[in-house]
Amino acid sequence: MTHARRLVAEGLGTAFLLAVVIGSGIMGERLAEGNTAIALLANAIATGCGLVALILMFGTISGAHFNPAVTLSEAWQKNIPASDAIPYIAVQIAGAFAGVAAAHGMFGEPLFFASDHVRTGAAQWWSEFIATFGLLAVIIGCSRSRPTVTPFAVAAYITAAYWFTSSTSFANPAVTLARAASDTFAGIRPIDAPGFIVAQLLGAAAATGVFCWLYPAPPKDATVGGTVSPSEFAGRKHS
Repeated sequence: MTHARRLVAEGLGTAFLLAVVIGSGIMGERLAEGNTAIALLANAIATGCGLVALILMFGTISGAHFNPAVTLSEAWQKNIPASDAIPYIAVQIAGAFAGVAAAHGMFGEPLFFASDHVRTGAAQWWSEFIATFGLLAVIIGCSRSRPTVTPFAVAAYITAAYWFTSSTSFANPAVTLARAASDTFAGIRPIDAPGFIVAQLLGAAAATGVFCWLYPAPPKDATVGGTVSPSEFAGRKHS
């Protein structure tokens, strides 16, 4: 797959992800008529469903990261060349803002307007650490044990994390930056974004270290398909 195709896939995928997150947040809030729980439920379900579709759509092209934290983890694991990390992150951020503009356009909102939705404090930063740690844990654990279920596991985790974290689980620096430009249900104040991003990067780094140890990479000549569980390779000799 050419480098250009991978970058376009990452940009498009991230744009659609933000369109889903922002658009479903706006729709949910309008239809819920003040019931925040119903609005969040609609936002979470739409995001989970969208993630499955987008990962299945773009996974075989770019890996469907849509997330700088995931890209940095993949580069750390040497799953992608380190030289790809900055271009990936650049198109993810550009795509995220494009997705915000697309969602706003669909609902008659200004293309960009700074959010005044307060999301700050130790509890929310810790939530973002946990949310991102869990996301990377799911990605690494599933991709190294049962890769075919990874899209569904990621979507299920994010849907759940909308509800079990006080921050509603951004778990993505590109998403965080773009949501700061949306004064809607899914927004975050620009001044609050750096705290979220630092917590996300720390969570991603911690999960990469822990889960690469729990799920060691298979031998280069391994023939056991679909798993890298150490027990699958114990005592085996590969030609």
